[in-house]
Amino acid sequence: MSFDEFNLHPQLLKAIQEAGYSEPTEIQKKAIPQILEGGDIRASAQTGTGKTAAFLLPALNRLANADKVRVRGPRVLVLAPTRELAMQIAVQSEKYSKHLKSIRTICIGGGVPYFKHQKMLSRPYDVLIATPGRLLDYMKRKKIDLSHVELVVLDEADRMLDMGFVEPVEEIMGATPDERQTLLFTATMQESVARLSRRLLKNPTDIAIKAEKDSHTNITQQLLFADDLHHKNRLLNHILTQDDVEYTIIFTSTKRHADQLVNELCDQGHRAAALHGDMDQRRRTRTIAQLREGKVKVLVATDVAARGIDVQSITHVINFDLPNNVEDYVHRIGRTGRAGAKGTALSFVGGRDREMAKRIERFTGQQIAVVEIAGLKPRWTERPSGGPKRRMANKKKPFQRSRRNKPGYAKI
Repeated sequence: MSFDEFNLHPQLLKAIQEAGYSEPTEIQKKAIPQILEGGDIRASAQTGTGKTAAFLLPALNRLANADKVRVRGPRVLVLAPTRELAMQIAVQSEKYSKHLKSIRTICIGGGVPYFKHQKMLSRPYDVLIATPGRLLDYMKRKKIDLSHVELVVLDEADRMLDMGFVEPVEEIMGATPDERQTLLFTATMQESVARLSRRLLKNPTDIAIKAEKDSHTNITQQLLFADDLHHKNRLLNHILTQDDVEYTIIFTSTKRHADQLVNELCDQGHRAAALHGDMDQRRRTRTIAQLREGKVKVLVATDVAARGIDVQSITHVINFDLPNNVEDYVHRIGRTGRAGAKGTALSFVGGRDREMAKRIERFTGQQIAVVEIAGLKPRWTERPSGGPKRRMANKKKPFQRSRRNKPGYAKI
């Protein structure tokens, strides 16, 4: 199948060809025809599946084929949970519409002075890509009129809800026309997303793209059993003092614990910082910049805040708390081993985590090595899948197998 079969505007097809796209991805094959027909859709697809083009191409096609009538405010609205994602979508929109000179895209989000946004908003525009908080702020200031919106995209809806944007999203949607077309994209179809979609969408077509299993062959994955929180802290302290641990992302299950852990790590002399949904956009942007610049060596993050982080220097990912679903595990460990580099992913497994560890192994299709740190052996040692465990030698570089141990058994 080719993009020509969608009957898109010739200038869009020209941009697609110049972008090097040969054929549509699975989400594009399923979503684009439905969107072109004008119906609402509810799509479940991971990042990296081509979902941005799946909603931007038909949205831009709609504008390209419509009468050239200027209205006050946008005709296409895309809501994204973070400024970083909004900017990425805006770049794609400009790339696809570069031969459609009459279509203008603008992006507004946190971390940018109001006067810069006001300058952009003072000129006519067609596509508005925004974060919910900043958009709602401008709506209350009477700076943005959504009464002419024809199509709304809710991108990464699960992430927006996790960040507490449910009320802003509903207020924003209430300011758009009832006859609008609504497209909801989410990585996980959790119940909160399903409830929101029932309130905002009209007889949507459901599209589900199964996440591909990423083998992450360049990432060494290991499990470390932990008895309790104190044991986890001792394991973490040992790992962070090893020579080969340069830049690390540590995942916790709560924002409160992320802040607490950062305070403890800083007290121990580590250059650590937190990244979570309670931080404003400016702080998140500054923290990621500090990580890239080497001013921060240890980033403690939650799943929501860490999505989309692309810092190639990350050598280790540590799951201090295992995630609630296997897709998040795959996403987490993918923060290391970027651009073909080697990486290491370590997961602390408590007694209650064994079932999740089993699910991770089933999903990834591989048995993850269980390792021990000398002097920090857990009270329980049965691996989740019932197979043999390994020990690693107590060397300064901890994740190399010791020849002194019997085959298949390693320790740190």
